[in-house]
Amino acid sequence: MAEVAVNPVAHPRWQAVAMLVLGACVIGFSAVLVRLTGVGPSAAGFWRLACALPLLALMARAGGGVGRPTRMAMIAGVMFALDLAFWHYGIKYTSVAASTVISNLAPVVVTAFAWVFLKQRPRGLFLVAMAVAVGGAWMMGAGKGAGTPVLNAPLGNFFSLTTALWYALYFLAVAEARKRETTSRLMLWSGLVGAPLLLIAAVLLGEQVLPSTLAGAAACLGLGLVHIGGQGSIAWAMGRLPAALASVVVLVQPVVAAYAGWLLFGEALGPLQVAGAAVALSGVVLAQWAARTRATPQTP
Repeated sequence: MAEVAVNPVAHPRWQAVAMLVLGACVIGFSAVLVRLTGVGPSAAGFWRLACALPLLALMARAGGGVGRPTRMAMIAGVMFALDLAFWHYGIKYTSVAASTVISNLAPVVVTAFAWVFLKQRPRGLFLVAMAVAVGGAWMMGAGKGAGTPVLNAPLGNFFSLTTALWYALYFLAVAEARKRETTSRLMLWSGLVGAPLLLIAAVLLGEQVLPSTLAGAAACLGLGLVHIGGQGSIAWAMGRLPAALASVVVLVQPVVAAYAGWLLFGEALGPLQVAGAAVALSGVVLAQWAARTRATPQTP
């Protein structure tokens, strides 16, 4: 999510890339924080948005006012609520690494959506890339890490794969909403829409909503800070870098999540999972490269 208009003051390219990497690394720790909250999956999503809202409101007021939400901003809030709920349930039932890698198939889903519904036919190379990414995701889900404590890997992988769909729809809604909204205002309104939906889902599903320990409460607050810092850094950078490049760079997120899951939860990756992660991410990178090379001849 980037500002409506990029500041005309030029920024060195390395600064934008550095901010993008920083944002992706910060968000990579969100899956770990979800586990540490001690609350239900939907409740963790609620706390992520709720804890971020006060600061986002201040940022929106300083950036020109809160204003009224556009329809696309509200749709983005609904899609993001679904994204967080399904991803957090994926984290609950499968490993942090598998859930994060599989959910990062969103760039492939976005291009497939454009092909089916917007009649933007991709190149043959993209179809190959999509097959590679899906195959890697299957390897990641089918593999089993040594000593990895998972409740139900197939169910968790299904939730994670569905997350890619919700995030793709969220991405498309944000791409439209960003034409009229600033970053802080868009994040504020999507949070105001998504937070109540996640709270209602948590209550209906009988989840634990309130953290029972100080560590859990700190993790909830950390999710809010991650949401602002990670999403904000990526938003700032995406206003200054090509979308294709940004989509590739943020793939450091699954790497950070996998390392954090191993470090904190002992989720060691098995050989098939390591290979699957590399194949899946290679497929996403190849898909982005294919889309970029197709658009290059048309660029003025």
